[in-house]
Amino acid sequence: MNRLDLFNQYRSLLFAIAYRMLGSVTEAEDILQETWIRWQRTESVVQSPKAFLSTTVTRLCIDHRRSAQIKREQYTGTWLPEPLIAESTEVKDCAELAESLSFAFLMLLECLSPTERAVFLLREVFDYDYEAIAKTVGKSIPSCRQIIRRARQHLVLRRPSIAPISHDRDILVEQFLDCWNHGDLQGLIALMAEDVTFWSDGGGKVVAAQKPLSGCLKVARFLVAIRRSRLTPMLISQVAVVNSQLGVINIVDEKLHSTFSFEFTGDSIRSIFAVVNPEKLGAVKK
Repeated sequence: MNRLDLFNQYRSLLFAIAYRMLGSVTEAEDILQETWIRWQRTESVVQSPKAFLSTTVTRLCIDHRRSAQIKREQYTGTWLPEPLIAESTEVKDCAELAESLSFAFLMLLECLSPTERAVFLLREVFDYDYEAIAKTVGKSIPSCRQIIRRARQHLVLRRPSIAPISHDRDILVEQFLDCWNHGDLQGLIALMAEDVTFWSDGGGKVVAAQKPLSGCLKVARFLVAIRRSRLTPMLISQVAVVNSQLGVINIVDEKLHSTFSFEFTGDSIRSIFAVVNPEKLGAVKK
């Protein structure tokens, strides 16, 4: 098998690691391109192409996150990941992998350092053993175990539990879209938790809420106002798989205008993540 075939064999894994590390389709693709270049230039015999490629991707992502920190701090408004939109409304990933793509989970990972994030993802999401992780990030096995413990503690403090995806929540999204399409204020309120938060990422490119909106009444009124305002373009909204979970995409003049992703608590919507930044929507990966 030649090098191109080997690279393509592991490409989906490499993208999965890079996207979860960076939360950006564009940046993940750039990392894969650099990995391919380094793979081509390698002259020595590689015993394990998978280990070499995943190590290269992970180290490049760690370096990229460190260099991108200043840009994140200067970002206009709320930063959200670039959405991944599937062609079908059927979630094919296993529950663990699907959850690790959710906006809520990716946002949660932002509290970790680049190395902590890499170690946590390789162990908890991709099930790498500690020996492989240690070689990948250039640390000892005991150090990696300590990083995992510390990362878990950080995440538990911010989000005590991560609930799995369920069919009932798909129904909640469909009900949300129906109420939103009809401007049903009370219906929206009934679907949301009392302390629901609406996050909007316009990146300074388009009009979007600069700060999160909190409270079911405030969020519901805002959503209804979007539908009723003459300043807002006519949206054609439909359910779609966004980051391996059922969400909503909004179309204007046959072009993607925005995406909504959701986080749930019990049988209510806890968070809504709206990506409006056109630069992020132009890079959606299906």
